[in-house]
Amino acid sequence: MQNITVKRIVNAPAADVWTAWDDFGNIERFNPGISGSRLLGSSTAATGKGAKRECQLKDGKNWVRERIVDYTPGERMEIEVYEGSLPLKSMRATIEVRRVSDEQSEVSFMAEFEPKFGIVGKLMAPMMKRQFRGMLRSLLDGNAAYVEKGELVPQAA
Repeated sequence: MQNITVKRIVNAPAADVWTAWDDFGNIERFNPGISGSRLLGSSTAATGKGAKRECQLKDGKNWVRERIVDYTPGERMEIEVYEGSLPLKSMRATIEVRRVSDEQSEVSFMAEFEPKFGIVGKLMAPMMKRQFRGMLRSLLDGNAAYVEKGELVPQAA
């Protein structure tokens, strides 16, 4: 398993930061790596344990389906990628929002993944880890811009 952790201070109250992450079907508003997202299933909850979404990546070819597998409102959610076109055998991510002060919060994004393709995947893992780390930093930057200034990330053409 490969592990990545990125953190970022956001100049906004923890409740506001959490609200953005908790809008599970609309992560495209601040995720620069995807062109669209939508909730799956007519009876699926909009958030909380069991909520599912599909995200289309900006490359126009790849996609992932994710579900919330653990959830503590206002604090933490764990998301599992359960299907998709990326070369992943498994991937889980935990997002935590922590109050720093009345007007500052810290977002932690911890991900662990295992590539497909056996030994070839193991050889690709360090490169994938660098790419994922950059994508996660951009995601946290996008979240901060969205919460602090109301900025939406540009969508794919």
